[in-house]
Amino acid sequence: MPGYKGHLVGGALTGAAVLGGLIWSGTYVPDMPQMAVLGALVLLGSLFPDVDTDSRGQHIFYLTLAVLDFALIVQGHYKWAAVLGFAAMFPAIGSHRGWTHTWWAMLLIPLPLALFPIWLYGASPRSMAPFYGAAVVGYFSHLMLDRKWS
Repeated sequence: MPGYKGHLVGGALTGAAVLGGLIWSGTYVPDMPQMAVLGALVLLGSLFPDVDTDSRGQHIFYLTLAVLDFALIVQGHYKWAAVLGFAAMFPAIGSHRGWTHTWWAMLLIPLPLALFPIWLYGASPRSMAPFYGAAVVGYFSHLMLDRKWS
């Protein structure tokens, strides 16, 4: 089982392969800011399954969320900050290698990335699909490296 570095590398390679295939086929070509967000989501997704235990990956994940939450508060996006803070508590429910290491969590955990912008701001489902997909790809890479499919 890889540590956080292995999961970050696995996520980066998997994300690059998927995005490269999408760009090569002409299916999806993001601009640079979108690509940066997609890359961050892949990396966070690759760390997420291990945030239920005290680890370096957990520290990186929550530091990133804290910085993002602070930025949301400073910009006055209190709804988003509250949603992020609420969602950040879920990994504390359960044991390590419990629900966070399941295929259904891989599909459900990233759903708020797509659903909340649609619900709160009227974003189109199509515009949110790449961000959901990036988080799922990162999560998938973690489960594949751990060989865990409950």
